[in-house]
Amino acid sequence: MQYDPIKRVLGDVFNKTPFLRRVFYNLLDLLLLRTWHVHKELRAWAADRRNKEQQILDAGSGFGQYTYYLSGLSRKWHVLAVDVKEEQVSDCNRFFRAIGRHNVLFRIADLVKYRQPNSYDLILSVDVMEHILEDVEVFRNFQASLRSGGMLLISTPSDQGGSDVHGDNEASFIEEHVRDGYNIQDIQDKLKLAGFRRVEAHYSYGKPGQISWRLSMKYPMLLLNASKLFFIVLPFYYLVTFPFSLILNWMDVNGKHRSGTGLIVKAWK
Repeated sequence: MQYDPIKRVLGDVFNKTPFLRRVFYNLLDLLLLRTWHVHKELRAWAADRRNKEQQILDAGSGFGQYTYYLSGLSRKWHVLAVDVKEEQVSDCNRFFRAIGRHNVLFRIADLVKYRQPNSYDLILSVDVMEHILEDVEVFRNFQASLRSGGMLLISTPSDQGGSDVHGDNEASFIEEHVRDGYNIQDIQDKLKLAGFRRVEAHYSYGKPGQISWRLSMKYPMLLLNASKLFFIVLPFYYLVTFPFSLILNWMDVNGKHRSGTGLIVKAWK
């Protein structure tokens, strides 16, 4: 299934006013389990840094919801958000200027080529690496671009059913993925090969998260991909399913999973 056509429709709807854009970000924060996991890690990283100058790279910023979250945690933090899609970069720059977030800038960049030596205290990469074939080169760029002691935070599908692939004969649920998911040891080995001194990884999207993802994302996306008319009934669908997804998301974020369809990976320079 292709996400881009649906993303364009969502962008057209929620880009109409800054208020609608904020509503959109809040909905993503509630519905997307990966956001729950990423926010948890970002809060831990931010605990003793909110009053310090920090340089942050949002590598593959998409709609800009993580940049919005980070730039709201401290005005002393400066966030550069990069993406390959010009229309999203333009939309985000307009929105952040409209709301007065002057500690943020969006730029077009290719992560395979982008390198700014010793520039960032934190690099965030959420659901990006599964789209890039030259992953080790990107990891090397991240490592070079971090300052000493800086951290890289990655959220990406695992090989335990990530991209909704459970067998050799199945295709990725999302056609834009170049890999169905990372082996937890493989991604750690690649990051160490790229020069990171310490790497930690754990599974996300355990059993509770997998059920929540189907309810809150997979089934609605399949229906929207079949017909845009489903937008009309979407609020009623979530009215019924959202309370269950909320509980399942909490269980997933606060539990430990022996396996899962997602990975949260941290690496330090």
